[in-house]
Amino acid sequence: MEAQVFYTSYLIMAKIEKEKNELNLTIPSQEEFTNDNKELLENFEKEEVLIDIQNVSMVYHLASEKVDNLKEFVIKLIKRKLKYREFWALKDVNLAVRKGESLGLLGLNGAGKSTLLKVIAGVIVPSFGSVEIKGTIAPLINLGAGFDMQATARENVFLNGALLGHSKKSMLQKYDRIVEFAELESFMNVPLKNFSSGMLTRLGFSIAVDVNPDILLVDEVLAVGDAPFRKKCFARINELKENGTTYIIVSHSIEQILQLCTNAIWLDGGKMVMAGDAKTVCNAYTDFCNEKK
Repeated sequence: MEAQVFYTSYLIMAKIEKEKNELNLTIPSQEEFTNDNKELLENFEKEEVLIDIQNVSMVYHLASEKVDNLKEFVIKLIKRKLKYREFWALKDVNLAVRKGESLGLLGLNGAGKSTLLKVIAGVIVPSFGSVEIKGTIAPLINLGAGFDMQATARENVFLNGALLGHSKKSMLQKYDRIVEFAELESFMNVPLKNFSSGMLTRLGFSIAVDVNPDILLVDEVLAVGDAPFRKKCFARINELKENGTTYIIVSHSIEQILQLCTNAIWLDGGKMVMAGDAKTVCNAYTDFCNEKK
């Protein structure tokens, strides 16, 4: 794809230069151009890819029988009578996400969407395969993740900022904007244990988008927000996209994926079923869901 883009750009410029200066230029074929500029194209591909996932698999060992206490577990383990079954949350997933790309993850419950997001965020390490990330990540994966529920909302702004790699001085500069966006001015001295799920979403999202990450990961957390705040969130996400932020969104809402994403991936049983532009993938996934009803 990159070779085609480079060659097309070169072709246009070469023809313009040839006509403008009446030069006797020999324009190479695309294959010749690609071979001559192989190193340049390879470097371009490497620089543009922020998330590179290769042959990633995630397997869990689930107990097939109930063990009531630690003593019984140790005895069964020593005697090799501990029975379990393997559950593959992800199976041989390959994915390359480029700078500025907006990607939606689709799939039924248990398809592996959230697991893939956690692998990208570094929350869990895959059983097999490799994950290479370039740039800073702001993950909005679970409500309350990265928060101290006993501390106040104000204290958690600085705590969450520190986890994202920002100094206290930097967060002081951002604090007023975060509070204003979250619309929680009257609750910043209240412990988070008294917050509703919607208020947690407001605070978490406001911190994540204000620190201007290279990569934003969102896992269904916007589903609990009220309509006006969701609208404001979508506007902010689009603003980040225009500024070059890469983001990946997990959602069961086809409308959200089509509204926010240019590309999409459909997962089923931990495997990648389809990848491509958002509209094509969403249509295929919708047909699949309708057939299951």
